[in-house]
Amino acid sequence: MKNGQKRADIKSGMSVAIVLKQDQDTGRLTDGIVRDLLTNSTTHPHGIKVRLMSGEVGRVKEIY
Repeated sequence: MKNGQKRADIKSGMSVAIVLKQDQDTGRLTDGIVRDLLTNSTTHPHGIKVRLMSGEVGRVKEIY
């Protein structure tokens, strides 16, 4: 399982766990399928920001 800090590890259609903005303090993860990658840089220390098929936006914490 990868941690989601490298953009190259994440592709549209992948199953991931993200942390939503409102869940950052609790660390609660939300599972979903990646629709769009929103972070343009190659890496990000808090995880690459993505939009899920459900429309939710958050930073990737786990890649399944």
